[in-house]
Amino acid sequence: MSSTKFTADIEDIHFVLFDQLDLAGALKEIPKYADFDRDTCETLVGGAYDLAREVLAPINGPGDRIGCSVDGDGNVTTPPGFKEAWNAMAEGGWMAVSAPPEVGGTGAPAAIALATTELFSGAAMAFQMYPGLTGAAARVIHPFGPPGRNKEVAAKMFAGEWAGTMCLTEADAGSSVGDNRCRAWPVGDGVFELEGEKIFISSGDHDLATNICHLVLAKLPDAEAGTKGLSLFLVPKFWFDLDLELKERNGAYVVSIEEKMGIHGSATCVLALGKRGPCRGWMIGNPGEGMELMFHMMNEARIGVALQGLSTAAAAYQYSRSYAHERVQGTSIKDFKDANAPRVPIVSHPDVRRMLMFQKVHVETMRSLIYRMGHRLDMAESSGDRAAGEKLRGQIDLMVPVLKAYCTDVGFDVAVTAVQIFGGYGYIGEYPVEQLVRDGKIMSIYEGTNGIQAMDLLGRKMRIGSGALFMEWMQDVQKLLAKASKEGFDSEADAIGKAVNALAASAMHLGGLGMQRRLDAAMVQAVPFLRTFGTIALAVEAVVQARVAQRLIAERGETELLVGKLLNLRFYVRNILPSAVATAKAIQTADETCLDPRLFQGAS
Repeated sequence: MSSTKFTADIEDIHFVLFDQLDLAGALKEIPKYADFDRDTCETLVGGAYDLAREVLAPINGPGDRIGCSVDGDGNVTTPPGFKEAWNAMAEGGWMAVSAPPEVGGTGAPAAIALATTELFSGAAMAFQMYPGLTGAAARVIHPFGPPGRNKEVAAKMFAGEWAGTMCLTEADAGSSVGDNRCRAWPVGDGVFELEGEKIFISSGDHDLATNICHLVLAKLPDAEAGTKGLSLFLVPKFWFDLDLELKERNGAYVVSIEEKMGIHGSATCVLALGKRGPCRGWMIGNPGEGMELMFHMMNEARIGVALQGLSTAAAAYQYSRSYAHERVQGTSIKDFKDANAPRVPIVSHPDVRRMLMFQKVHVETMRSLIYRMGHRLDMAESSGDRAAGEKLRGQIDLMVPVLKAYCTDVGFDVAVTAVQIFGGYGYIGEYPVEQLVRDGKIMSIYEGTNGIQAMDLLGRKMRIGSGALFMEWMQDVQKLLAKASKEGFDSEADAIGKAVNALAASAMHLGGLGMQRRLDAAMVQAVPFLRTFGTIALAVEAVVQARVAQRLIAERGETELLVGKLLNLRFYVRNILPSAVATAKAIQTADETCLDPRLFQGAS
């Protein structure tokens, strides 16, 4: 059945990359991307799709059922097929699609890397976490790692010979990273010994690579309190010399694998440092720069988690669409009184079509937003205009918490909707959508919970330059809406414009609470504010896509994809956008009921 086979909407991926972003045209003047014409980019996306369908998707279900295991010496065994999949990715260079050629990478544009990763994660999210974290760690080690080792270590990681992790969380600290108690002290020759325990370490150990490089946050003996006292260390599973020859086992051992709700194929480990012999490492950067350096990895990881939200939603929608055409149940509404009327596929039923449309518009607008942020990253890094580059980087910084939090919440909602479309069959393991729900829930929790993302947006990003980033975003949106209004989208532009004004009013209201030192009252509304922002941001993407589609229809004629973009905008503005306006109004009531001290005084 096609409803159990992984598929992806390559046509829509091409639409975003080439029709909407004009990727090949926009980057052709940038020397490092000169070779990435449309044919080359399509070949990369097509190759990734082949790997996702033929290699990754078949190991996803079995990997979930079998999971990982750990032996008495702290060595993890991954599910059957994972080692072969890792090797296939390594041999194809898929771990280094966007990495610089100097460390063995393809050097592809960020938007292409996002497209390939969407396919890999949608096919097997738990597996993709291994190469995903490895690439992110390598991108920190390459510029900041120990001199004489940084480039060579990064190259081994991008080649898939070695792997990587990031080790932040501790049992008593959780999201309050500054409370970490892991300690490090110098022992000579630039080497440090570490002692402590880290939890929830994705890819903490596995049998896919010959070595694993852990990036560990720890404090030196004289470090100040809080996050400013954290330094970053490269701690390998196996010690190695300057020639990168592997030596003895280092004292970083897996104690256990967490028993999780989902992503069972991903080894989420408790990692003990220094309890079974010395645990050595090298400092990355300078003392006290741990969080600053880790944010190079964390921002990439947060965009990557947003992409997981898209991947989960896209897979759920494709499974749902196939199932809705396969599953025959009931008669059409117009024949419901006729017991002898022919039975129809459930795609004929209005409520199923409503749910499919809910999935479709969210998948396609999320893809538009995430790919566009990747494209802006490339343009910012390559811009010869300093002011233009800074503006692009500011837009990305503003949107990172929105991407991470909103796309993961929506991605989960789309997966839940898939279970509803499948009905009883969606609730059992015979079909893949229940796994998407279980796997996908972690997205709103790790890499900074979505509540933390909301506080980052409201408490930090919205305040940069006295709100300059947010004001620039609003001005750009209003310019876009003015153009759309002249092109026949006047009612939709007007509705989105009113929603943007409601968001601005909410921001001013919350800013007023902050000036009154009523920070708790403001932060109660942080998540609603982010959700309002995210809902409007996707509405803006719907406008962007509708404008492109209208132009292409005039040039090429109607296709289902292009007409779908026009219908996406209509559906989104009429059915989803009103929730943003309602939430904005609720924010401005400044309700503090949940802060009443008479509530939640203790366990009942």
